[in-house]
Amino acid sequence: MTMLFWDANLPRLRLNGSGARQFLQGQTSADLSTLHPGDLLQTCWLTATGRLRAVLEVRLDADGADVIVLAGDASAVQAGFDQVIFPADRIRLQPLDQLRRLQWLEPNTAAAWFEPNAALPEPWASGQPVNAAVLERWRLQSGFPPGPGELNGETNPLELGLVARISTEKGCYLGQETMAKLVGQAGVKQQLRCWSCRCPLSTGTKLTLDGERAGVITSALEHDGSWIGLALVRRQWLASEMLEGPNGEQLRISRPEAFQDPEP
Repeated sequence: MTMLFWDANLPRLRLNGSGARQFLQGQTSADLSTLHPGDLLQTCWLTATGRLRAVLEVRLDADGADVIVLAGDASAVQAGFDQVIFPADRIRLQPLDQLRRLQWLEPNTAAAWFEPNAALPEPWASGQPVNAAVLERWRLQSGFPPGPGELNGETNPLELGLVARISTEKGCYLGQETMAKLVGQAGVKQQLRCWSCRCPLSTGTKLTLDGERAGVITSALEHDGSWIGLALVRRQWLASEMLEGPNGEQLRISRPEAFQDPEP
């Protein structure tokens, strides 16, 4: 059976200089202190109030770091980094370019990076890249990476199940105070869920249960004569297996495959 993989050229930010690890440690949410050169680590770029702005993948090397933008506006990430770089940081931010990223469409599989025109080694050379429709179905089932409807300037990583990309123990970083509060005490008001329905529904549609507001659709796709997608569901309705659309449509609700909760 031929293995399927996600194959994309994604925006790459290059940080040259010995201070790359320390700079990214203070600007993003994961703990890079023990990351080995050559290994890949996913992390989030947040606002000061913990709103998700981008999901990044980082690789350190002897001369600095490469940062791929998995979700979000790469130009905004570049501008945001550039605004806070000082001479004491010992880094130089290079212009945006691209790297080719491949990932098997299997649970918990690692990604690999290549130059855009490089020949692929095995086992990638024997695999099959998927088209945009298959990739979108996989994204909607797994809940990752977030699309524009999920990464809308208002959500935080814990609502989207990105807890593995958040450190609660490393030192100060942009948005850290809010993340610590949500993990430790407050919790989140909504979470990402998959939905399916026989009727067509679109992004932005409000969902209810027993006449009460229950959530909102963030992504939608027609598939095999029905509709699937993602929705942000309010906390009090997360255990519900069914929700309703504005005209009584019945939506089946399930947890995305990649969603992770904070440890209790």
